[in-house]
Amino acid sequence: MWLVYWSDYLFVYDFHKLGVMPKTSNGLKGIFFMPWIHSHGDIRHLLNNSVPTFLLLTLLFYSYREIALRVFLLSWFVTGILLWAVAKNNGAYHIGMSGVIYALAAFLFTSGVLRKYLPLQALSLFIVFLYGSMIWGIFPTEQHISWEGHLSGMLVGIFLAFYYRKLGPQRPKYQYEIEKELGIEPPDLEGQYWEQVRLAEEQQKLKEEQEKSIRINYEIKKSENN
Repeated sequence: MWLVYWSDYLFVYDFHKLGVMPKTSNGLKGIFFMPWIHSHGDIRHLLNNSVPTFLLLTLLFYSYREIALRVFLLSWFVTGILLWAVAKNNGAYHIGMSGVIYALAAFLFTSGVLRKYLPLQALSLFIVFLYGSMIWGIFPTEQHISWEGHLSGMLVGIFLAFYYRKLGPQRPKYQYEIEKELGIEPPDLEGQYWEQVRLAEEQQKLKEEQEKSIRINYEIKKSENN
């Protein structure tokens, strides 16, 4: 992003034309180049995208090493394709990394919730704490902001979280879950307990009935001296 921003000062070519122009054949190239292009002379736009890009990619590759590269590439390309297909063509080019940022944030949050694994759930809460306010970016609040790109990225991130939910880090399984998968029936401890209670009650009743059935007869005999 910084190299392209610097090149924008060095060359006469208008880099904005490498962005996505929805529903036009000329705008298709923006699917590949859009994330790396930022507003000329607007360093704040570049800074606002650089920090979350670095942080979210770091969290992605650290927590989801097995699928991180695939998630990033699909977030990049599918977000661009969806934006090109659904956004309204008002003659403006869509540029910037924001769509990919929304895809990564949505993936990290949704994936942590789906996997029910404590470290990833903590990561989801961390994402909400840092970027929860991003949700307002999917609504058309400001004219010069590509809310369609934000919305496309968020939808792509959620889809990827569901698609890859069985790959990457998973919640450790409990012993009874492993035995169930292996076809080993765990002992019915509760059933054994209640069976012991039932047997104890039956023995107690039997003892009480035996005590009731015992009759003691006293016979008094006179002795010879009496």
